[in-house]
Amino acid sequence: MFKLLLSFLLLVSFLNATDIENEAKVEVYATSMDTKDNVVTAKDDVVVVYKDYHLSAKKAIYDRNTGLLELFENVRATKGDNIQILGDYAKLNIAQKERSFKPFYMLEKTSNVWMSGCESYAKDMEVNIKSGVMSGCDQNDPFWTMEFSSADYNTDTMWLDLYNARIYIYDIPVFYTPYFGYSLDTTRRTGVLPPKVGWSNDEGMFYQQSLYIAESNWWDLEITPQTRTLRGSGVYSTFRWVDSKYSEGSLTGGYFKEKDKYFYKEDSDGKRENDLANQKHYGYNFHYEHTDVLNQWFDTNLEGQSGLYIDVNNMNDVDYINLSSSNAIETNTATQVISRTNMFYNTENNYIGMYLKYYKDLEKDSNAETLQNLPSVQYHSYLDTLLDNHFLYSLDIKSNNYHRDEGQGAVQTDLNIPLQLQTSLFDEYMNVSYTSYIYGQNTSFNGEDKQIPPTEVENGTFLRNYHVFDASSQLTRAYDDITHVLDFGARYIIDGEKSRDGFYEDEKDYCLDKKSNGSDPDYASRCEFYNVSDIEENVQLYFSQYIYDSTGEQIIYQRVAQSFVYGTPQKELGEIENELDYKITDHINYYNNMFYNHYKAAFSKNFNKISYKNEIIDLGLSYMYQEDFALNPNDVGKYTRYITSSLSYKYNNHYSYNFRTDYDMEIRKKKTTSIGFLYQKRCWDFGLKYVENNRPTLDSSGSASSQYERFIYFTIALKPVMKSGAEAGQFIYKLPEREKD
Repeated sequence: MFKLLLSFLLLVSFLNATDIENEAKVEVYATSMDTKDNVVTAKDDVVVVYKDYHLSAKKAIYDRNTGLLELFENVRATKGDNIQILGDYAKLNIAQKERSFKPFYMLEKTSNVWMSGCESYAKDMEVNIKSGVMSGCDQNDPFWTMEFSSADYNTDTMWLDLYNARIYIYDIPVFYTPYFGYSLDTTRRTGVLPPKVGWSNDEGMFYQQSLYIAESNWWDLEITPQTRTLRGSGVYSTFRWVDSKYSEGSLTGGYFKEKDKYFYKEDSDGKRENDLANQKHYGYNFHYEHTDVLNQWFDTNLEGQSGLYIDVNNMNDVDYINLSSSNAIETNTATQVISRTNMFYNTENNYIGMYLKYYKDLEKDSNAETLQNLPSVQYHSYLDTLLDNHFLYSLDIKSNNYHRDEGQGAVQTDLNIPLQLQTSLFDEYMNVSYTSYIYGQNTSFNGEDKQIPPTEVENGTFLRNYHVFDASSQLTRAYDDITHVLDFGARYIIDGEKSRDGFYEDEKDYCLDKKSNGSDPDYASRCEFYNVSDIEENVQLYFSQYIYDSTGEQIIYQRVAQSFVYGTPQKELGEIENELDYKITDHINYYNNMFYNHYKAAFSKNFNKISYKNEIIDLGLSYMYQEDFALNPNDVGKYTRYITSSLSYKYNNHYSYNFRTDYDMEIRKKKTTSIGFLYQKRCWDFGLKYVENNRPTLDSSGSASSQYERFIYFTIALKPVMKSGAEAGQFIYKLPEREKD
């Protein structure tokens, strides 16, 4: 307390100097101070304030004539809120804006990176350090360190350059690089991202590293070259931008070329071993979203919401996707690529939309016969009321232009007009309603029929009116700890007047009898545009219940529905549906959705999922079974049986384990399996994962195939130089191929 009081008393005698160029003051505080010939010597609890620097030492000497400031013993310098520098001796030339420390120690608080060196010299924002070491670990016992012969650090951009860098795990050297650059700032900036490295017997060494360019806050560019020494090389690039607060977009493109030795490699039978469709794989993706497109682009002031969504994809085969990432699980591939463009304008009363879908079938050499939806136009008038909310009505019109370059297309327009009368009875204990649905569809054909021999198809119109009568009731009762809600009712559906001509009349009997004609080779093409079905007279009984706890959280949801069909022998009793979502405990949840066919005495669909989740364990197990009774036993797609499971276990703050598997029981094929662990510390992570994956490919005949692959992923992240959980820092080893499961 005496020293603190004495420091305050000596404030009247502090040194006040001025940097002539920048008019910056140098303020010196100390317990004792002596001035001679414009040289100030301060001792004991010395504090120097210069711009945003705060320095402390046991002794300081300041020459007001030369602007030279020297500090001795236990020197500490703090710049702003983040950087601390320590040393035994420091020299600052105020006039020349030069600073030197010997020895040098710096701590950057935001990233928790420390750096130590023999000495440092700084001028303006640039700091040069000689022969030192850096780490993000505890300095007393660091797990990893990076030694260097020299380093440059910019205190403004927080960018660090290390030369002749050697990475040590404890005292063991594991990696050397002549140069390593890293930003201690978390803001996005231009630089080189950490590499991804791997090895496989058939593809050789895999190396991929991205150059990240971010010269403005509204765009960035990522260029990612890769090489697979035995297979080939390529480059993928993504340009991202935000052009307004309402819109953003990205453009991704890539190219990969197989080496001749890999592409034409033959097995012992003289067949092409890899059997790839193309030696060059390329494609692009354009994505753009805008949530106020009309007002912003056309300078309007519309009250409604307008939007634009574009997702355009193109590639010559699925290997363009397979080669884009080193993650075998997260890379989802398909044999059909879809491009979409959606535009809409929405108000409280009306909705107008236009949608374009373009399909590219990668299994075909030509896309000329692939059916496209270019465009689809929709108008919807939202639900409105008359007669004191007793009469409700709405309107929906949608027209689809189905087009193919070669073959038959059509313009198909649908009209839906529901008209409803509703009221409540018995003091609002029962709700009753009658709804008349007016539906129409018109199909106008274009193009040439590809059937042999060709048949002339007439345009057609289908009109229908059917009726729905509803009676329902909802009861709610609150108990001490729960609230129970019951909702039950009945619905009677009966067909009304129908009218059909042309195509709908000619193909009615053939297309509606899928059981008998579904296996006919011409069925798909003849009935491609026949998407109306008869309304069966039926009664639907339904019941649902909800149970909530005292906090309002749902514990149980259940819905049961049963239909009774009239006038259809052997089908009077429709399938019964049961849906259950049950939160058994705070951590255990069970979900079931099933359809049971009484006449087949079998489930047409049964989906079950149970999950357990807390702070330590996250377990999920699901099973899907489905049978299409309209198909014959040997038809493809009649049965679906699929099981998925996942488990993550956090043993403690350091160890975590994970497992996942997806298995198609019907075709007896393992889709994906992975098992691994991750060990995490404050400054480093280490993980090991084994992965099996079946991914689709396109073979040389243009047919869809699949490739079974096995990988081992080694993950090491030296934090904060590397990001925890990212793919960067991974070493991937592709195991040799074996017989498929």
